[in-house]
Amino acid sequence: MKPMARGRVGTGTPATRVLGVVTLAAIAVLGLFALVLSPADELQGDSVRLLYVHVPAASLAYLSFAMSAMASALYLWPRTRRPGWDRLAGVTAEIGVLFTGIVLITGMLWGKVSWGAYWTWDARLTSTALLFVLYVGYLAVRRMPAAVDVRAKRSAVVGLVAIIDVPIVHWAVDWWQGQHPQSTILHLHPKISGLMAFSLFLGFVAGLLSFAWLLMHRYRLAVMEDALEAQWLDLAIEDRQREGTVPAAGAAAR
Repeated sequence: MKPMARGRVGTGTPATRVLGVVTLAAIAVLGLFALVLSPADELQGDSVRLLYVHVPAASLAYLSFAMSAMASALYLWPRTRRPGWDRLAGVTAEIGVLFTGIVLITGMLWGKVSWGAYWTWDARLTSTALLFVLYVGYLAVRRMPAAVDVRAKRSAVVGLVAIIDVPIVHWAVDWWQGQHPQSTILHLHPKISGLMAFSLFLGFVAGLLSFAWLLMHRYRLAVMEDALEAQWLDLAIEDRQREGTVPAAGAAAR
């Protein structure tokens, strides 16, 4: 059995390292504008600064889960079934869970300032929490012991079911009356302008760069994990074969 190849696979390429530096710079600039240069809102006060992270994180969670569902569908389709699609589905789902967690945390902090409570059973909040739980469950399914193809198909089905909650989350404020503001990532408040609008734009830029960096590195790690799993499987097969041949050899010696 050949050992796993070592070298640059764990450290990234020059392009990914440059992307990492640019991402950190974008996050630093976002922090400067969001926390220092951008003014407080007339109604929300300083709590509006949370939205420069909250809103981009929500959009990137949508993007991640949409990519995961697309990759799941492509894996289930026999003509396009490739291990890479299953790998992409898992990676983007993990990233989506991360961004959804950021959405929930920043939303709870904003809610404490604006509503006086970290949590209310508002339709948007509840459906977002459900989305988080659904994809944590999806990731758990991906870790369940099974044959590679069986596990991939099972995960793809769960991923396609979980994506149903994304439009529910997005349109919850329109379908049900609740405390969450009507403005969404596709319908910005018409009064936002100047440094506030620019800070929100920087939030999207920093978020997209972070998404790209996470996707590239997590996918590379997923390739390494699959290679390691294949090696362990080969080793297990060799051990079983060796167990079957040793008694036969001993019998022949007698």
